[in-house]
Amino acid sequence: MVAADARTAVTFSLSPGQAGDAPEGRKLLKSLEDRGFEGTQVIMDKAYEGDETRQLVIDLGMVPVVPPKSNRLSVWEYDKEMYKKRNEVERLFRRLKGFRRIFSRFDKLDVVFRFFIQFALIVDTLISVNRP
Repeated sequence: MVAADARTAVTFSLSPGQAGDAPEGRKLLKSLEDRGFEGTQVIMDKAYEGDETRQLVIDLGMVPVVPPKSNRLSVWEYDKEMYKKRNEVERLFRRLKGFRRIFSRFDKLDVVFRFFIQFALIVDTLISVNRP
């Protein structure tokens, strides 16, 4: 899932359980290529810190914000204050997993599961709008 903040999912995709996060993340990032995100900071966790993913973000005109793994030989600088905002996206995942159908994957068909994720995102937005 690519999220803009704690309430806004930009795009998401379903992948097989054995698929790695980074290749699937690169597919999602490539889908954003012509959508006007140049100059945007992309906050990623360490699962996406590989050279290929970071280079893709740079090639798309975005700024990668991801810390290097502790065993990395060539380290880089990143915006530590911006990286602290990664928890906003994690909170979005937590709220989505509050829907039992999502965390337990009751639905066998991908189309039904995708629909319910979109439905949960809409419900989450409506609840946040109506909170004082």
